[in-house]
Amino acid sequence: MKTRADYVLPPDKEKLRKQAVKLEWITFVVILINVGVLYLVLGNSQAMRTAWVEDILALVPPLAFLIATRFERRPPNQKHPYGYVRSISIGFLVSAFALLVFGSYMLFEAVMSLVREEHPTIGTMTIFGEPVWLGWLMVAALIYTGIPPMLIGFYKRKIADRLHDKMLRADADMNKADWMTSLSGVVGVIGIGFGFWWLDAVAAIVIAADIVKDGANNLKRVVQDLTDTTPRKVSGNERDPLPDRICEALERLHWVREAQVRLREEGHVFTGEGFVVVQSSMSAEDLVEAADRAVADIRDLDWRLYDFVIVPVPSLDPMLESSGGGRR
Repeated sequence: MKTRADYVLPPDKEKLRKQAVKLEWITFVVILINVGVLYLVLGNSQAMRTAWVEDILALVPPLAFLIATRFERRPPNQKHPYGYVRSISIGFLVSAFALLVFGSYMLFEAVMSLVREEHPTIGTMTIFGEPVWLGWLMVAALIYTGIPPMLIGFYKRKIADRLHDKMLRADADMNKADWMTSLSGVVGVIGIGFGFWWLDAVAAIVIAADIVKDGANNLKRVVQDLTDTTPRKVSGNERDPLPDRICEALERLHWVREAQVRLREEGHVFTGEGFVVVQSSMSAEDLVEAADRAVADIRDLDWRLYDFVIVPVPSLDPMLESSGGGRR
């Protein structure tokens, strides 16, 4: 069975990938410390417990990314002739599903806490012989744990865009949004201090709803990729212009009368086919040689093109255009 060539990133992208791996290790360690800090001042606040669980869940995306990057570099073999590049998408799927499931559970718990009208209390602890309200320590812990991930998220997002890595981009967006978790937790703790017991449950609902939103959005995006939807930009649902660029390049070839392109995403790389109607005067030998040169030129258009083939056809299928291929 024929296998693909080994997956190799351009030198500049390989450097970015190493930076991304390093950032994810830093993220994992920082969040692990945050989990410990919040645990020390957890108390009875529902908002604090939800913020703590969110930090635990925030460990899943970087861990999934680190594991996936170990697999994606494995060369194709007879068992996996297409290689392991979709390991990134599988890691993305695992982290998105974990966020959605556990976020939904925490949202349910927060809503039930509000329905049951639970009145949490925050006690005091003695520091250097002086009684200190535990709420102030909670507020300090929430502020401390919210700032580092947010700063890491800004830098990680830039790398994700340049690597066309949706999993890294989603993780970066979650890190950037950590300030909202911290702010909601602070509101809940202060609310308890002023006797507004319901503010704690409301803050927990806001935090849990944010977890559910991240999980649902990420799950939608990774399912689209795994079901071979039209390639989209990392930053949103806007269609990627690469299929049209490839189609234009094919149509500029003197031996091509018409062309259409079909691409799909595999992790952060693309693979696909170019369907061409060949000039009738071209011999089979000349066609093979010309197609081989064209494939090399097409792959030079964009570093994300991992695997691309040219398929001569007698006529073009009008359905390709409506199904997300390059324009006719």
